[in-house]
Amino acid sequence: MTKEHEPDLVSNRRATHDYEVLDTWEAGIVLLGTEIKSLRNHGGSLQDAFIDVRGAEAWLLQASIAPYGFGNIHNHEERRPRKLLLHKREFEKIRRQSLEKGLAVIPLSIYLKKGVAKVKIALAKGKKLHDKRSSLKEKEDLRAMDRARKGF
Repeated sequence: MTKEHEPDLVSNRRATHDYEVLDTWEAGIVLLGTEIKSLRNHGGSLQDAFIDVRGAEAWLLQASIAPYGFGNIHNHEERRPRKLLLHKREFEKIRRQSLEKGLAVIPLSIYLKKGVAKVKIALAKGKKLHDKRSSLKEKEDLRAMDRARKGF
């Protein structure tokens, strides 16, 4: 019995804090052998990463995948651009929506699905400082209500 969706190898935890996620998609990613081995060892970061839609292709830029510890001289570059694989309809929808002012396409996580690396990408709108504060207040209120309900 195999799992359909394994836990995230790398996740962008700041994304939901800095952005309001409007829509999400799943995309394949073109990786080298040493990159997938490094990701399986949790050697990656999506902290400053973003998706660039150029021509008829989508690229993952500024994503950091640490060099594989047991790699040789053919080890990969840490922050090289990586091509994303999307269906044509999905790509066109993302391209059209990313042209709107104030919207960005960002990676949320990298995970394995049936042994193949996938990237969860999102169309997002940047939050202002007061939006971040209000979302933190909402989270605190929900926690307080849960505590009260449990009788703490």
